[in-house]
Amino acid sequence: MPYRKGCFNNMKVFYDPRQNAAKNDSFSPSASKPALVVQAWQEAGIHLDIESFEPLSVEDISLAHDEQHVRDILDGRKQNGFYNTLLEVAVSLPWTTGSFAAAAKYAYQTRRNACSPTSGFHHACHSQCGGFCTFNGLVIAARILTDRFKATRIGILDCDRHYGNGTDNIIAALKLQNIAHHTFGQHIHRVEDAKDWLAELCDLMRNNFQGCTVLFYQAGADPHVNDPLGGLLTTEELRIRDAIVFETAREMKIPVCWNLAGGYQEPISKVLEIHTNTAREAEKME
Repeated sequence: MPYRKGCFNNMKVFYDPRQNAAKNDSFSPSASKPALVVQAWQEAGIHLDIESFEPLSVEDISLAHDEQHVRDILDGRKQNGFYNTLLEVAVSLPWTTGSFAAAAKYAYQTRRNACSPTSGFHHACHSQCGGFCTFNGLVIAARILTDRFKATRIGILDCDRHYGNGTDNIIAALKLQNIAHHTFGQHIHRVEDAKDWLAELCDLMRNNFQGCTVLFYQAGADPHVNDPLGGLLTTEELRIRDAIVFETAREMKIPVCWNLAGGYQEPISKVLEIHTNTAREAEKME
């Protein structure tokens, strides 16, 4: 089994089985995808260093969200981002956000890349869920790093197919000045746009994220040409996207904290293949 605890050159992954919600009742597979993708990576021969972490508290999550909203979601009194009130989902949420926050802290403190095998962040607004997203782990982690660990500037490169409206909503609501946010889905709507964007990605990163302490990278699978909610880039083009992100960040000397996003093809093995390609590109940087 390609899992070697504590080996420095393995891909650092912050994963706990409790970040999965086996009962999800949703079109999106995000709530149960962490376990599937970690298993797929191990079966693909990717060497993982799996790290434990603590779940986030209500106080932590409320760094990006209204506190009563957070409590209502966790207690099952309000619908989560999957449009249900299943406690199985609610219980997983402090672990999914905890995974990303732990990976972000590791990347910041060690200057090494780290992975959180999670999805379901960027549509979550300050006091509203939506689009299969409940809590915005991106902004929560950014605030933990800037407020508690004195990071100066966080970059968010959101390569999900769709506009990360929740991230922008929270940045505006809290008047956050130390987050640089680029969301692919806000700007790209046609195949031609996507191919131009890919050709210019290196320059885009240099122009947007210069001086950032850490780069958060959402490696979305749903821009895929065959995705029912995508339709833009091929498998190989998505792999090239990942390679450019990791290579350019290394040249810029910015550690990458990356996670999963989107991906609605069936069977889910097609989505897992895209995420495995991302992991292979990340592994090359170790």
